[in-house]
Amino acid sequence: MSISAPHTSQQPPAQRPLTAQDAKTLALAALGGALEFYDFIIFVFFTAQISQLFFPNTTPDWLRQLMTYGLFAAGYLARPLGGIIMAHFGDRSGRKRMFALSVFMMAVPTLLIGLLPTYASMGYAAPLALLLLRMVQGAAVGGEVPGAWVFVSEHVPEQRVGFACGTLTSGLTFGILLGSLVAAAIKTHYGPEQLLAFGWRVPFLIGGVFGFFAVFLRRWLAETPVFEEMRQRKALVRELPLKAVLRGHRLAVVVSMLLTWVLTAGIVVVILLTPTLLPQLYGIPPANAQVANSVATFSLTLGCVVFGLCADRFGVGRTLGLGCLALLATTYLLYLGVGAAPERLVPLYALTGFCVGVVGVVPTVMVRAFPAPVRFSGLSFSYNVAYAIFGGLTPLVVTLMMKTQPLAPAHYVAGLCVMGVLVALYLLSAGRTRFAAVSTS
Repeated sequence: MSISAPHTSQQPPAQRPLTAQDAKTLALAALGGALEFYDFIIFVFFTAQISQLFFPNTTPDWLRQLMTYGLFAAGYLARPLGGIIMAHFGDRSGRKRMFALSVFMMAVPTLLIGLLPTYASMGYAAPLALLLLRMVQGAAVGGEVPGAWVFVSEHVPEQRVGFACGTLTSGLTFGILLGSLVAAAIKTHYGPEQLLAFGWRVPFLIGGVFGFFAVFLRRWLAETPVFEEMRQRKALVRELPLKAVLRGHRLAVVVSMLLTWVLTAGIVVVILLTPTLLPQLYGIPPANAQVANSVATFSLTLGCVVFGLCADRFGVGRTLGLGCLALLATTYLLYLGVGAAPERLVPLYALTGFCVGVVGVVPTVMVRAFPAPVRFSGLSFSYNVAYAIFGGLTPLVVTLMMKTQPLAPAHYVAGLCVMGVLVALYLLSAGRTRFAAVSTS
């Protein structure tokens, strides 16, 4: 079944400018998203300390490290279930309610992790409690990301959806940078013994406070005009939203999942894996790679906004296609250029990070792919299931490929960029008759 065309008479005035209220909504949503992503990602920066504190000393180091990464991965595995449940109520009860709940669900477990007794005090109850808290965090972020995209897109004029989604995505990626900077500051300030004694708790306690601050900020946000109009017209979905998505919007699900795969290639390979791969491939000092990664992540936050603006100005199809080609070229430029001239690491990584900003266009496509009554559920299901599968398998696939091909990370990203270009060509050929505007259609 094709994706319905917009009912333009029911959508907000398409050509109105952004208002001060729109700017306030975008700023608060992006800030809250940054704080929530900080809470989710800070765990990975302290896996060494957590592995020593939450598992028996008699366990081999490699096994403790593996189990700690398993705890981190549990958060990703919980994303689809949490996202689907929260999206169900977001389509039935309101976007704002779930938008506030997701950040609260992130703040509480983050604070509790910072207060959690270790294996020395609780035995095996300690890692089990940590596992439970990570799963709650995963469920929260599973509802946060798609919910945030839907929320901002339904607040702004239709011709500004690209900018809104790009700005929100920029806030989410800034949370990764914030986590990296806080972790670096903590590790610089405290010595190894202090880190094990109490220093590792500090970023989680800070994150808990950040999270409750974000909950407070979101009290000032209003329900989306699109949802309010559906409620007044009694046009809310009556059946199970996910059932309606899978029955009538399979094309939208497929396109959204493919674009999520492209997104994971940029974020997981270029931003998260590359700092650990460059030292292995070219002998780059890990500290230098981490500094360059921070610069690239900052460039990514800018790139998301720029690509979002381009989507509004030139269309999502053209912007997505050209952005994927730019990411393909700069990824090869990074991996080949650093091998030939390691001193160019920072500018090359910064340029590539900026081009990863094409991921800011992905949510614009997805929010337009589903009609408003099932938009939250459709986007959440597609994004979270695809991210759990592709995001979870990407490190393994890239690592296995590198055994025979050192440039495997660049080849993997290039392959996904080609798929992104193909999706962009489909969008250009299908036009607006296949992808709905952000309306109550």
